[in-house]
Amino acid sequence: MDAKTGFFYFFSVVLLYSALRVITSRNPVHAVLHLILGFSQAAAIWLLLKAEFLGIMLVVVYLGAVMVLFLFVVMMLDIRIDRLREGFWKHFPVAAFVGALVALEMAVVLMGGFGAMDEAKPVADLVNAQGQVIPYSNTQALGRLMYTHYLFPIEVAAVILLVAMIAAIALTLRKRRDATKTLDAAVQIRARAQDRVSLVSMPATKAAAVSAAGEENK
Repeated sequence: MDAKTGFFYFFSVVLLYSALRVITSRNPVHAVLHLILGFSQAAAIWLLLKAEFLGIMLVVVYLGAVMVLFLFVVMMLDIRIDRLREGFWKHFPVAAFVGALVALEMAVVLMGGFGAMDEAKPVADLVNAQGQVIPYSNTQALGRLMYTHYLFPIEVAAVILLVAMIAAIALTLRKRRDATKTLDAAVQIRARAQDRVSLVSMPATKAAAVSAAGEENK
């Protein structure tokens, strides 16, 4: 067994352990941390398979953005484990059925889905018009495929994500008249000094008032 195969089995074992701990950890923060560990091991496996772009995207998008957001949300929420366990046995039959169905589907795919696939062949390097050899890059090939053959689905997905982002901002934006302080530029321009400052003539000195209690003491 070479070093590459050894690293593959090592990353796979750690990935399976972290995935198991995600669903068995009682603390939500520990579950999120194990999920981060699982994503990092999956990215390492992608790198071993020479899919550098997918591995880097897994680290940047999921570990750098999504999982950090999940971790902050879980830590800020007041999650009470005792309340979450109240309906465990009530929903256990449905959860067990769904879990068994997912496991059966994965077993069918793993046992017979990949048997008819041909072995991957190495891709030859590209040669440009000047006769220069350009080394093959899966990132470049993926980008060329996405923005040529699948350009329309990419644009549709971008529009859907843009609409979802605008909808999320619109749903979370709450305008409170009693709490927000908005400035009107027209009112500020029309402001005059005599409207802002009022000069009041007051005497320089004023005799101290004598209280009734002080007069009685006298």
